[in-house]
Amino acid sequence: MSKPSILLTFDSMKYPNSGFFSFGKSLGDALLIQNKARYKLYFYVHKRATYLFNQKVSLVYLSKLHKLFFPEPNRFELTHFTDQYCRLRPKKVKGKKILTIHDINPVHEQRKSPKKIEKHLEKLRGYISACDKVVTISHFVAKDILKYFPEAENKVSIIYNGADQLQVVEGHSPKYQPKKTFLFTIGFIAAKKNFHVLPPLLVGNDYELIIAGVETPYKSVIMDEAKKFGVTDRVTITGPVSEEDKAWYYKNCAAFVFPSIAEGFGLPVLEAMHFGKPVFLSTYTSLPEIGGDAAFYFENFEPEAMQAAFVNGMEKFKADDMQQKVMAHAMQFDWQETARQYLKLYDECLGL
Repeated sequence: MSKPSILLTFDSMKYPNSGFFSFGKSLGDALLIQNKARYKLYFYVHKRATYLFNQKVSLVYLSKLHKLFFPEPNRFELTHFTDQYCRLRPKKVKGKKILTIHDINPVHEQRKSPKKIEKHLEKLRGYISACDKVVTISHFVAKDILKYFPEAENKVSIIYNGADQLQVVEGHSPKYQPKKTFLFTIGFIAAKKNFHVLPPLLVGNDYELIIAGVETPYKSVIMDEAKKFGVTDRVTITGPVSEEDKAWYYKNCAAFVFPSIAEGFGLPVLEAMHFGKPVFLSTYTSLPEIGGDAAFYFENFEPEAMQAAFVNGMEKFKADDMQQKVMAHAMQFDWQETARQYLKLYDECLGL
């Protein structure tokens, strides 16, 4: 009996400094380990992808023509669309279909017009309708899906992402070497990350703040706030950083700060926790679910309230010796377990 063929879409890995790249690389690698030759796997990738899973899997390359016509639509018994922005449309393939939804952040960011938000929701509604199963990466996202698409109730499963335990290369020095004790954060330099509320944390101390990520015009908003609080010389926006630099910053920072207002999961939170660092988060969207009681929270973004939350959290972290608790929390999120749960869902979907 031939093995069932499964196609997984990883075309959103086109940009290496993105959350979808990290998700795709980690999930794809873990599935190749956990599959144990049960299924014949194929990965759908962009032609300009920089990571191709070490040539351990058969690849199907994205083509612009696939929006109109996907050759051999019956070739795969199951297609897993691993994010809601897949270029391959669910209706272009036959067989069973699974869709992983990472978030519906536009409804929380409120940056788009109501008309554009509704268009986004209608597109997602079509994808959900065309798929047999829907996976969300947190309970928060599941609640969002059921709020806006109640018809999906019997399709939804929750599978948490894993979190890589990054390793610091011995003797490595980052491209930007901090001159002082520093706070660290990372992410696309965009308004939803809310990084502009962080400069007040540098008032009354000698910390630096390092922000890593792909830059956008929002950078000027951050630096304007730094100027307002007189800490411009201690705020550094590095742009994208290498994996080696990122690990170094996690390991050597005094604390990780992440005031984002729209996250489906929040992978950097757990990456920092793997290093046993105090982590300070907003209370928005999925972050309290992912950080749990191993993190500290900014209840609002008023400078004085944030400063108090930070000082009190740092004191509690030290007094309660929370490093081991934080690391143990991060260890619960394991990519190998994530892959096993997806494979179990494939079995269920195919009736095996």
